[in-house]
Amino acid sequence: MTSQLTASAANPVLRVPPATPAAAVAYFGASLAFHADVSDVAAALAADGDPGFVVLDSRSTASWDQGHVPGAIHLPTALIAEQARDLLDPAVPVVTYCWGPGCNGATRAALALAELGYQVKEMLGGFEYWAREGFEFETWEGRERRTADALTAPVDSDDCGC
Repeated sequence: MTSQLTASAANPVLRVPPATPAAAVAYFGASLAFHADVSDVAAALAADGDPGFVVLDSRSTASWDQGHVPGAIHLPTALIAEQARDLLDPAVPVVTYCWGPGCNGATRAALALAELGYQVKEMLGGFEYWAREGFEFETWEGRERRTADALTAPVDSDDCGC
């Protein structure tokens, strides 16, 4: 037992022990309530019918023009407080995104919307992973699609198995 404790103390992964299963269920369940995967958003938007949510791009106009999710609503974070009520139905959940995982703009947008009473999720990976996973996007010049990056999406399948 002592050698196991010594090994755990030296191991940076186990230096802080894993949470209890009950705590893990609470944490990961909550995480899924707050986040949506790029692939799941794309699949829901591609399916027939109403996906039950709207997608909101919280970036600047210049960023929006460079590329955005087709059908997304453009509402920069700084304008949410004054324009959200004119653009969004409070009864419809909102999925926010910004540039990518290195940007917390979608988190700030989600917070601003939640403070106004909207149900909201953040799209993990943002526009970067939308494009990297090979989903079609719109620019000021029209629609584009890039080849899926093998590090972010399966090469020979639409299903990553996650």
